[in-house]
Amino acid sequence: MGISEQWIAAIGIGVGATLVMDGWSAVSRRLGVSTLDYALVGRWAGHALRGRWRHQAIRQAPPIKHERILGWTLHYVIGVAFAMLLVITAGTPWLSAPTLWPALAVGAGTVLAPLCLMQPAMGMGFFASRTPSPWRARFKSLVNHLVFGIGMYVTALAL
Repeated sequence: MGISEQWIAAIGIGVGATLVMDGWSAVSRRLGVSTLDYALVGRWAGHALRGRWRHQAIRQAPPIKHERILGWTLHYVIGVAFAMLLVITAGTPWLSAPTLWPALAVGAGTVLAPLCLMQPAMGMGFFASRTPSPWRARFKSLVNHLVFGIGMYVTALAL
């Protein structure tokens, strides 16, 4: 399998895994569990493009035109980037015969992005320390990223 085929596989795996994560979020919302509003991710990204990277509270920042579309697009681009990380670390043998553990490990590792980058930048503190229930927020983030890892595995099996 050549490099271009690996990247194509990573794109498919990233999109598929992100869809699985979004399905999980939809079920969670139906069960009354609050989930991330990707419009806020778009708002953060829009402000970041204008030079403002940190916010006291992203909900209080002025809205950005098309922030929902921007947020959802960024969500899927990040999913593809994380899948590329899996493909780079696990390599062609994994793509030929996917196993759960590498995908789950990468999925778990990706939780550091929201906990150490996105949440602090959006005013929620490192490791969700400024949220009303930090441990609950951390747990939800970890579960969501483990679901993403499962999604990478399931999608790789399907490809």
